Amino acid sequence: MQKRDPRYDILFEEVQIGPKKTRNRFYQVPHCNGMGHRYPRAMAEMRGVKAEGGWGVVNTEECSIHPSSDLSPFTLMRLWDDSDLPVHELMVQKVHEHGSLAGIQLVHNGLSVANYYSRLPPLAPSNTPTESFAHVQARGMDKADIREFREWHVGAAKRASRAGYDIVYAYAAHGTMTLLNQFLLRRFNQRTDEYGGSLQNRIRLVSEVLSDAKDAVGHKCAIAFRFAVEEFIGEEGMTLSEAEDAVGPAG
Repeated sequence: MQKRDPRYDILFEEVQIGPKKTRNRFYQVPHCNGMGHRYPRAMAEMRGVKAEGGWGVVNTEECSIHPSSDLSPFTLMRLWDDSDLPVHELMVQKVHEHGSLAGIQLVHNGLSVANYYSRLPPLAPSNTPTESFAHVQARGMDKADIREFREWHVGAAKRASRAGYDIVYAYAAHGTMTLLNQFLLRRFNQRTDEYGGSLQNRIRLVSEVLSDAKDAVGHKCAIAFRFAVEEFIGEEGMTLSEAEDAVGPAG
């Protein structure tokens, strides 16, 4: 057998992530596969094959935390209530069988859903038409909505821990796809309260969600944060926010 080049030994070292330790540095980030909650056995087997092949961490795709984030007709994972736990327990089992860590990417899609199945009004930082769905209006969240959103995220994190996940994500990436990222972006967040305006205010909800997750399950699970650093749309993206933050809130 050919000896491994020692330059690559670092790839096979253990890595501490919060209270968990990976068996190597091969990390399968969250990605969608079209199986989700509708085809749980296929989804679990596919993730299990990745763990068997040597990935030290295997993550789910994005996982909706509440019926107000219903991405139908697309097929993704859900963790709306306890009835969804068996799907997740199956995947975790398949990943753990091979000594790998299992991670889950919790998400609320905000204005990027129409809620065709749940029939709930979409939520957003401010009143706006939904993205990618015609003739649907997203409702700007009030303080009660924000408190509820934080509770939904905590509830999903606790269920994820009960299912056996090792890593729990808060997801704020991919442009308009995530409510947390929508709060970060000025073009969607026109709020004038402590959740809008300056960058410090716009990141408030992200900070609260991460703190909530750490308090709820951080002693059992690693808490991860996925966010966008560049949208590649010029001044309409992050660079606009940076310029405005230098002189304070617009208006």
